[in-house]
Amino acid sequence: MDNFLETIKWEKLLEATNETIYMTSISVLATFIIGLILGLLLFLTAKGSMWENKAINSVISIIVNVFRSIPFIILIVLLIPFTKFLVGTMLGANAALPSLIIGAAPFYARMVEIALREIDKGVIEASQSMGTSNFQIIYKVLIPESLPALISGITVTAISLVGFTAMAGVIGAGGLGHFAYLEGFQRNNSVITLVATIAILILVFIIQFIGDYFTKKTDKR
Repeated sequence: MDNFLETIKWEKLLEATNETIYMTSISVLATFIIGLILGLLLFLTAKGSMWENKAINSVISIIVNVFRSIPFIILIVLLIPFTKFLVGTMLGANAALPSLIIGAAPFYARMVEIALREIDKGVIEASQSMGTSNFQIIYKVLIPESLPALISGITVTAISLVGFTAMAGVIGAGGLGHFAYLEGFQRNNSVITLVATIAILILVFIIQFIGDYFTKKTDKR
């Protein structure tokens, strides 16, 4: 039993878990902000919306579609020069952040756009008829009305980001993916690989539980 516990390398497991939580937390926060802005712009500049602008909508839509379509592992490689310029290295938890954010923000932006489209247009029209400004409509109508869907969307995105951190770990970004690959796979230690997988699953379950809780709390139905 003692040999089994020593095999797991608890200190490295804890360090890897902290790195995964760090990468996920920072990237989720940045993804939420950037994705919300992009999603709002996609919705507001669409045909028939308050800020209808075909050119801006098309540009943002193309950018979102392109980065949303690139497989994450390829995106990491493509962004190596940008990451080195921004962070100074391609190794470590901080080096994974640009790829994580750029990979997840467009995905979340589409979820935001879908959530906003589901809002009853009558609510928006009623606000406009009362002389409410566009910016007031955004933060007093659009965001509150779509909040449950926005939280549900960021929950799904956060879970995807946990998986992305595992992939980033394989090329040296740290975290549980790096721990499972370096200490488990490369050293033919299936116990470590299994433990790292369980740790990732626990993180996913926690994120899902928190997301479901706040989605239900904000749902007015």
